[in-house]
Amino acid sequence: MSEEATLEDTPTWIVASVCSVIVLISFVFERALHHLGKALERRRKTLYEALLKLKEELMLLGFVSLLLVVSQDLIQKICIDDSLMEHWMPCRGASATASAHYGVSSSSSSSAVGGGRRMLKGGGAAFGHCSSKGKVPLLSLHALEQVHIFIFVLAITQVVLSVATVLLGLLQMRIWMHWENTIQQEGSSAPKMIARVQKIRFIQDRCKGYEKAAWVIIWLRSFFKQFYGSVSNDDYIAMRLGFVMEHFRGHPKFNFYDYMIKALEKDFKRVVSIKWYYWIFVMIFLLLNVTGWHSYFWISLVPLALLLLIGTKLEHIINRLAYEVASKHAAGQGEGGIVVSPSDELFWFRSPRLVLVLIHFILFQNAFEFAYFFWTLAMFGANSCIMDSLGYSVSRIIICVVVQVLCSYSTLPLYAIVSHMGSSFKSAVFADDVADNLRGWADGARRRVRRSATGVDASCLGTPAAAGRGWEGAAGWRLIAGRPSRPTQQPRSISF
Repeated sequence: MSEEATLEDTPTWIVASVCSVIVLISFVFERALHHLGKALERRRKTLYEALLKLKEELMLLGFVSLLLVVSQDLIQKICIDDSLMEHWMPCRGASATASAHYGVSSSSSSSAVGGGRRMLKGGGAAFGHCSSKGKVPLLSLHALEQVHIFIFVLAITQVVLSVATVLLGLLQMRIWMHWENTIQQEGSSAPKMIARVQKIRFIQDRCKGYEKAAWVIIWLRSFFKQFYGSVSNDDYIAMRLGFVMEHFRGHPKFNFYDYMIKALEKDFKRVVSIKWYYWIFVMIFLLLNVTGWHSYFWISLVPLALLLLIGTKLEHIINRLAYEVASKHAAGQGEGGIVVSPSDELFWFRSPRLVLVLIHFILFQNAFEFAYFFWTLAMFGANSCIMDSLGYSVSRIIICVVVQVLCSYSTLPLYAIVSHMGSSFKSAVFADDVADNLRGWADGARRRVRRSATGVDASCLGTPAAAGRGWEGAAGWRLIAGRPSRPTQQPRSISF
């Protein structure tokens, strides 16, 4: 195998030209992100923060790329026994010999892999280093580059699909803005009219036959409801009124739509990133890609099943709220009895936040399926054994598209409104600067409380009044973080 040319043997004009193109593309991309950030900072502060999170992901991706480049020679010098190459293969017969896998030019190895197309740069040197020990390299240089490209494709796909999901969800929810404007225009007498007229239709639509139907029928009704008209005008009015009466009774004109969109944008910052523990799932998925297992087809069913389960649960929460309202109305509890009562008891493990975690996982796993399909298609071609059979590959893509569309147009809007039916409200209710100041105040209060709990002298904490403010700060932090304190009388209004 002839050695490849280094910079010592490359004309300077080629080096300068290639570097210029790379720097120019990088500069254009950086300027585009900069101007996009400026525009978002003026209009949508929370989306600007999501863009900053995207930049963090790209910086991490750059570090991973640098780490792979720096350590590629070291990885190639890691040698393993040849017998280990015969197990857990993604393609049947793809590693008939170690030389075929690592690109040693011989007639037998070339025929084994189809014309010698696996001739890898630098592979011969690594194979020579390990063959002297009677072993083979852990990973060839070309395979390492393919892993590098896959990580890049996965990160970009995750960001693109997350952005597309949220944007399509916001587009689907734009009709809610007209519902909110209609409520605002009806004036202060609107709550009584809504309670007397609209909420009755809410009960009739959502609670029809609830007492007589078996629980299986009720859950099946919730399951099918997520596919058509997941949130109606009556649903929006009912849940909006319940939220306002629970948390902002003194502010009947509270703009629930703006608060809900702002909260969703804040949640988007978490969805667009790739958590460290998600990379563990990537390693597991790559490990299970063994020939004959059709692992990625079965894995693609997991986000679909989770998404359908979440949609069913969110629809069931709305049905339960309607049933509770109907029960109160039948008991003659008056005007206040036909207002929905938000509660954490409606959610799994009393945690509305768990729904967002599951949606994040669904989007990540769906992005993995898309990224792996297009990566294998580009790197190995449609006829490669690593692509699996045509039926399984087409089924995987269809499932991924269904998950993406269903999440954008049904599950995400459901989450956006039903997640506020918990016992507390989110920090999006405050202006950004107020929320930041409250967090700083609460952090200081938590530190004072922590020092007080460890037995620090009271003089270190200041006056008794300061200690009292510390406990108030802890309660304020619980409120902001979504864990409300339990005072004797829960406040029903808030001053800005």
